[in-house]
Amino acid sequence: MKKHFFAFSMIACAVGVIIPTQALAVKLYGAGSLRDSLTEVAESFNDKYGIPVETRFGPSGLTREFIEQEFSETGKSADVFASADIENPQTLFEEGLSKPVVNFTSNRMTAVVRSGLGITSDNLLDFLLKPEIKVGTSTPIADPSGDYAWQIFDKTNQVKSGNSQILKNKALQLVGGNPNAPIVPNGKNNLVYFLEETKQADIFLSYYTSGKTAQAVEGGENLQIVELPDYLATKANYGLATLKNADPDGEKLAEYILSPDGQEILAKYGFSAPSTSVPEHQGAGGILLALGLTLILNKKQLMQSESQS
Repeated sequence: MKKHFFAFSMIACAVGVIIPTQALAVKLYGAGSLRDSLTEVAESFNDKYGIPVETRFGPSGLTREFIEQEFSETGKSADVFASADIENPQTLFEEGLSKPVVNFTSNRMTAVVRSGLGITSDNLLDFLLKPEIKVGTSTPIADPSGDYAWQIFDKTNQVKSGNSQILKNKALQLVGGNPNAPIVPNGKNNLVYFLEETKQADIFLSYYTSGKTAQAVEGGENLQIVELPDYLATKANYGLATLKNADPDGEKLAEYILSPDGQEILAKYGFSAPSTSVPEHQGAGGILLALGLTLILNKKQLMQSESQS
């Protein structure tokens, strides 16, 4: 009996040795506007490398504050932070909480308009200024989309002084961390809910990608995406940073987001290619890293194009 038990124990030990260890999940914190695209990137990354990704999406300003809080309490936070702006991850870098920031993709602000208003790029400002037109935005400081909306408002002063303050006073901060904002029911798209279902807004200043997502869901088919006129055009450069004390697989995830595969997924959701600009105040090391990643990305895309031709 003892011999049988000893043999069983040895087999059990051997089995324990050959069973592969489950990879620990990489933690990715991202902007709310990246929820769909980076969820697919994370799934693709897991399929390729067998490394699961745990995600958390929300307003970038609030997420940056949450990261700072986690570091103060535990000395560690997520592995990768993908923000809808450069400033929030840049703040973490300047605090010594991340590696240099890279512009990994870009977006643009548009006006998403409920059906039946007849708004065009040419008459958009006239409609925005009408007292009866309700203008929805995200929340400045808490969410970059709100900051970009405020930039648009400031640009309207080129037409007439005082326009900016009129628009800021009437803007309804319906998303992006405003504690007094209406609650959107689970499963509902924000833009569809506010523009078509409740009509709490007539025009919503939002990302192009968010407008495309809203048009694709039930109830959003009639929403109109109106491009901003040139004098109001506002680009959104998104910043990517690997955080302090990150798991080595976090670096791999960041590289995958920058790779042709990751960029192809982002483009499918309406994001545009990153610019070659480098965030300021990063020093020579940050500049070389950012430029190096850009060159690597461009080289991979060129090689991929040549192999397909």
